[in-house]
Amino acid sequence: MLLWVSVLVLAPVSGQFEAVPKAVISLHPPWTVFFKGEAVTLTCHVSHIYTAKNRELYQWYLGTEILREIPGNTLKVQDSGEYKCQTQNSLLSDGVTLIFSTAKLILQAPPSVFEGDSVTLKCQANVDLALKNKTLYKNGKMLKILDESSSFHIQQAGLKDNGEYHCAGSEINCSFSSNRIKIQVQELFPHPVLRSRPSWTTSGKQLTLICETQLPPQKSDAQLQFRFFRDGQIVEAGSKNFLKIQNPSSGMSKGPSYYWCEAHTVTSNVCKKSQKSQIHVEVPVSHPVLTLSPPRAQALEGLRVTLHCEARRGSPPILYQFYHGDVLLRGRSAHTAGGASFSITLTAESSGKYSCTADNGFGPQRSDTRSLSVTVPASRPILTLRVPGTRAVVGDVMELHCEVHKGSPPILYRFYHDDVLLGSRWPPSGRGTSFNLPLTPEHSGSYACEADNGLGAQRSDTASLRVTVPASRPVLTFRVPGTQAVVGDVMELHCEAHRGSPPILYRFYHDDVFLGSSSAPSGGRASFNLSLTPEHSGSYACEADNGLGAQRSDTASLRVTVPASRPILTLRAPGDQAFPGDVMELHCEAHRGSPPILYRFYHDNVILGSSSVPSGGGASFNLSLTAEHTGNYSCEADNGLGAQCSETVTLSISGLTGSRLGPVATGVAGGLLGMGGLAVVALLLYCRLPRKAGGRTSDPSRNPSNSDPQEPTYYNVPGWIELQPVYSNVNPKGGDVVYSEVRRIQEGNKHAVASDSALRLLWTYLPSHGPIASPQPYSAQGSSVIYSQVKAESFLTSTAESAHTPCTPSNLGGQRH
Repeated sequence: MLLWVSVLVLAPVSGQFEAVPKAVISLHPPWTVFFKGEAVTLTCHVSHIYTAKNRELYQWYLGTEILREIPGNTLKVQDSGEYKCQTQNSLLSDGVTLIFSTAKLILQAPPSVFEGDSVTLKCQANVDLALKNKTLYKNGKMLKILDESSSFHIQQAGLKDNGEYHCAGSEINCSFSSNRIKIQVQELFPHPVLRSRPSWTTSGKQLTLICETQLPPQKSDAQLQFRFFRDGQIVEAGSKNFLKIQNPSSGMSKGPSYYWCEAHTVTSNVCKKSQKSQIHVEVPVSHPVLTLSPPRAQALEGLRVTLHCEARRGSPPILYQFYHGDVLLRGRSAHTAGGASFSITLTAESSGKYSCTADNGFGPQRSDTRSLSVTVPASRPILTLRVPGTRAVVGDVMELHCEVHKGSPPILYRFYHDDVLLGSRWPPSGRGTSFNLPLTPEHSGSYACEADNGLGAQRSDTASLRVTVPASRPVLTFRVPGTQAVVGDVMELHCEAHRGSPPILYRFYHDDVFLGSSSAPSGGRASFNLSLTPEHSGSYACEADNGLGAQRSDTASLRVTVPASRPILTLRAPGDQAFPGDVMELHCEAHRGSPPILYRFYHDNVILGSSSVPSGGGASFNLSLTAEHTGNYSCEADNGLGAQCSETVTLSISGLTGSRLGPVATGVAGGLLGMGGLAVVALLLYCRLPRKAGGRTSDPSRNPSNSDPQEPTYYNVPGWIELQPVYSNVNPKGGDVVYSEVRRIQEGNKHAVASDSALRLLWTYLPSHGPIASPQPYSAQGSSVIYSQVKAESFLTSTAESAHTPCTPSNLGGQRH
């Protein structure tokens, strides 16, 4: 049997389509499996419409390569592979796979099987193999034991015959199995579809019914028969697939008839029919009417509204389309009378004009428009706070902007600060509005707004605002332990801005030089501690900065007061020795100390006078010497931080010796009874002098040897006045005075000297009698003379001559008071 390619079997009444055909390959013999060495003839079939007009070349392919190009449509082959063919005016055929096997046993079958076909399966053994019997299997199960023809016949193939087939056979001790072939029964043609041409008609017009189906290219030689039915009765039968009828009148009382068709093969072994269809009289639609439900001109957002469009006349099916303005919303097809409906959920965009159209093929008809206004409740507004900079600062004008994304106008906007109404606005558009607020520190807090268009007020989320107050001009204060800033004190610089949002950074400056900084995280003040030195005198300032510009304090001046150091007292006389009548200068000077410094001068703890030095330095006091000025001198330096006392300087005024004191010495010498008694008295007074002179206790540091009570005690002149005449003396308050010459001797000789009589060490004068004797002074190698005045016991008592506490050994290092 030949397998042919087919053009469209069904065509309009006016003629057939002439589509480009597809080539089809047929096999002779009609198998796909052969023994090696056998041959098969391939035939390339193309529609006769083209082959009759053209003498074409046929191209044969093995795999993807051209095997041969020949004028004839047949080709004999003996090689396994996939074969295809085509001509210049055809499409490439489907591939046919051939197998030339070397197996002992093969199963042969046609390349394709369609429903209703008569199919033969053949189990072939090689010529050199003599099998006793052969068995055919389907899906692994024995189907039939084959006879000598080795063939199995399927009379009318159907779906029940689908499956995998193979055969097997055996000889003496060997079994053989063939190749496996899968048979899939294909549909010969689909169920026909009954169509009318034209698709609609009016009363009295002719109508053509077409029964459409299609054969596959491999079965193009099959012949189909058609039958047409109306209400169960055959109207026409034959090879034609169309039927022309007169459309019934629309005024017929009888309902529309049902038509269907049937297609079958000539042998009638395959027969299929279409679905039933009605033939209606086509009536053009009338002008449709659009209605809204619920029937309101205004509706709330979220409401579901149904749009219903209906044409009172018109043959179904009618296509209804709904429009919002000129925008198509939806289409609905109505196959029966009653129109079509379409429902929408209203949104803010749903306001506008609506219409619908109805069309059943005669042209659309449009309804009148209907207007709909959708009232949208105000959505939850959004509050935005806008300030000129990155932070809200006192004095800024803040804009509170409240806006809803949805809501039908008019909308009333209200603005709140900590739930207190600030104001309200009615914007024309309803979308949003603003409220301006000049900021003060009290405007920190929570803000909100409301939007209300009569359908319920909606409140925004709360927005928090912190109004930043710029730091005010700070105030700088000093804090020291006492009433003055003194070297060594720890001074606290205190800087405070009375207004300003924290955190505030405070910076401290001395003469515009940065000292340090301190932060106040929660606002308030900050301090900076400074251990004072003299260099810390000067101008101080501080800055307060909270990010809105640094504010500088007024300048504050500080004078660091240096306590007066221990002063040095210097006695300056005209000559090498002090004599009555000389003018002696007492000079007192503290090398350190902030002015003004008040200097006081003392003689035997009795104040002589004082002098103030406004700009620092030392002060002097002049004294015209008399015999009473012998004694201890000291001075004080006081700049308000505690008087500092100098070391005590002892002054000894020389007697009337030499040219100045000759007559006096003569008178004194005549009155003395003897040298021995006076020497004893002088020695006793001399030994008592260090403890009783001026009422002071001698400084142990000035005693060369305070461990030996048998040795005489004397005052040593300090080393810093050895360059000028300096006198250590005791102030006589009256009475007799014994002038003694005391020599300072070397350490190794002092014990030898101490064993001698004091008479050998002194020239003694009595003021009323003159000199007693004039022994030569004891001369010891390495000794020097120190003049000291020994006062009688009755004149050693002293009284305070001033309310001021004089310098004493206990207060030589005076403290601040």
